[in-house]
Amino acid sequence: MATSISQTALQATIPSSDPHVYREHHQKFKDEGLPTSADAWLERARQVSDILAADAAARDIENRSPRAEVSLLKSSGLLKVLGPIDYGGGGQSWEVGYKVIREVAKGDGSIGMLLGYHLLWSTTANLVGTNEQKDRIQKLIIENNYFVGGAVNPRDNDLQITEEGDHLVFNGAKNFNTGGVISDLTVLEGVFSGTENHIFAFVPTVQEGIQFAHNWNNVGLRLTESGSVAINQVQIPWADALGWDVRTHAPDPTVLAIPFGSLLLPTIQLVFTNFYLGIALGSLKFAAKYTTATTRPWPFSNDQKKSATEEFYILERYGNFFAHLRAAEALVDRAGLELATLYERHGESRSVTPRERGEVAEWIASAKVVTTDTALRVTAGVFEVTGSRATGRKVGLDRFWRDVRTHTLHDPVAYKNRELGEYVLLDKIPEPTWYT
Repeated sequence: MATSISQTALQATIPSSDPHVYREHHQKFKDEGLPTSADAWLERARQVSDILAADAAARDIENRSPRAEVSLLKSSGLLKVLGPIDYGGGGQSWEVGYKVIREVAKGDGSIGMLLGYHLLWSTTANLVGTNEQKDRIQKLIIENNYFVGGAVNPRDNDLQITEEGDHLVFNGAKNFNTGGVISDLTVLEGVFSGTENHIFAFVPTVQEGIQFAHNWNNVGLRLTESGSVAINQVQIPWADALGWDVRTHAPDPTVLAIPFGSLLLPTIQLVFTNFYLGIALGSLKFAAKYTTATTRPWPFSNDQKKSATEEFYILERYGNFFAHLRAAEALVDRAGLELATLYERHGESRSVTPRERGEVAEWIASAKVVTTDTALRVTAGVFEVTGSRATGRKVGLDRFWRDVRTHTLHDPVAYKNRELGEYVLLDKIPEPTWYT
């Protein structure tokens, strides 16, 4: 579909960050090329994280559309970490991809979240597409270094899909559409009229039928462009309906198989878990620097110390936070390994059993429960060991808690606890849902 001049003009008026601010880093990453090992990819993620951390507090306050930050993800190559090597991707597993998300989130939770959602959406066809679609879409995304957003919020009404000639037409609206404003492609999902069958499809973002409200101005994750979007008469050819037979106009049961296709859901739940953990780790690192440089010892003590780093209660709190974050990280890494192993074992055959899927989902549920609890505790608790001046808006320590608090409301963690209780007591694996 042709680009809408009016929509393009509107997007140009929205305050956004300037990609040229990172030109020095763009050139450096271009000269170095893509990393070629898992360790090198993690080092690249750390470099990006450090760049973002330098002014994350100021950018959070400004709340500008993160075009510069997405340009940094592009030039660094991080958008390609999971892509096939044949098309210029990194060829890494989700085990590495999750750690990359976590590293970026340490420096800036918003950008870590954007990267996580992109990696999930960019691999959607791997799960619910035909082999031809999977290869074609991976080639399109990786060769063009596209950033992918998604209008797939299950809490809203499904988009309605109708057939018009040799095309499908999407209509509807979503209250949340993470990263859409600054994306090149958007994943749409809806229900085919007259059926209960869902269809996923990739479409160009900048077109007349996709209108963003530009209304994301929330407490946390302020640079994720997660506002609402209206979808009006967006067309796709039948060939782009992921997992559907272009000749019969019916879902291909060998492609859209449950439980394999439903792995999309635990995969994104572990995306969430990793950027929660990254944000919490980032808060502890940020707080430690602040305590060392700025926090003063308490003067009204029977055992007065010369520096804050000698205070018993400060040392005790940091040690406790660190221990719990280490435990959470070990659990999250184990969950990532379990999922990556499942993909490696069954990615080609799509023959995963309900039990295998359920076991991995419970590793991920465990990781999400522990990381949610720990991240909320640590990001709030660091103020106890930094002092009242650390609450200053320009300091930016508050952004870590605000970011975690905002997204941990995505779906109630209480349901994950109940799900795990049923697994422990009844040996019951969860039924695939939009949140399990």
